[in-house]
Amino acid sequence: MAIGERIHFFRLMRGMTQKYLGTAVGFPERSADVRLAQYETGTRTPKADLTRALAQVLDVSPYALDVPDIDTYTGLMHTLFTLEDLYGLTISDIDGDICLRVNRKKGKDAYRLLDLLRPWKEQAAKLSAGEISQEEYDKWRYHYPEFDTSHIRVKVPSQELSDFIVKALKDHPDDK
Repeated sequence: MAIGERIHFFRLMRGMTQKYLGTAVGFPERSADVRLAQYETGTRTPKADLTRALAQVLDVSPYALDVPDIDTYTGLMHTLFTLEDLYGLTISDIDGDICLRVNRKKGKDAYRLLDLLRPWKEQAAKLSAGEISQEEYDKWRYHYPEFDTSHIRVKVPSQELSDFIVKALKDHPDDK
């Protein structure tokens, strides 16, 4: 999902109008909705300082807004293929369900990915067991890594991954 779609998603989730969000980040009131619409539709791309301001008003991490471009099925598949290459992500069938797994034999990056996925699995299990609410789970996800208590931090080349996928999609455009 492109950054504009993420802004739109979180704005609607928070029940905000384009005008409200636009004025909250400092756009003039008379043009706030038009300016925000330009970002949501992808006509304009927010710079880092605006992304941070939008994230603050939307009460999410800036990382929740700026994700790799996965707004086509082809782009999503190439993201998964890249994760396979870089981090040992594998696909398998377990009891008729398609499952994604991390192959530890791929080396240290695969282990790092496993370390990053474990806290997510723990939070999802807490949600499933009723130990936390959907709101608490979403807060953890949308503020990651701020509320992650595992203290595992590794550099994931998300911008490089996004650039790679965008280039690949431009070289081979496809339908959604």
